[in-house]
Amino acid sequence: MQKLLVLISGAVFGAGLTISGMVNPAKILNFLDLAGQFDGTLIFVMGAGLAVTAIGYYLVLRRGKPLFDSQFHLPTAETIDARLMGGAALFGLGWGLSGLCPGPALASLVFGYQQSFIFVAAMLVGTLLVRFIPAQNKLD
Repeated sequence: MQKLLVLISGAVFGAGLTISGMVNPAKILNFLDLAGQFDGTLIFVMGAGLAVTAIGYYLVLRRGKPLFDSQFHLPTAETIDARLMGGAALFGLGWGLSGLCPGPALASLVFGYQQSFIFVAAMLVGTLLVRFIPAQNKLD
């Protein structure tokens, strides 16, 4: 049952990304192009995502525990370190240069876009390489 719910959740997420246009790199790049062909429609997508997430967290965290685990596993880190800053910068650069971020890139694989395959391959390599970066470099 748990795996079926995960599959359904992933399919709904992928469908939402596709319907909203988030899997189209040109739409993303136009959203980021404030001085050119700006397309502000993704503001509504992001706003809706924020609203659904806020309501979802509020409702889910009121429960004593998740449906399929004994406790919630929420982030506990409270410091900003070089690893976090570097990752955020890399994410932003990748998003701005390619027009893709991880979720939409994975969802767009079904359309066979060559740049999606290249992006996902680079993302996987980065995921493997990050394990070699020490986590002790604090900026606080």
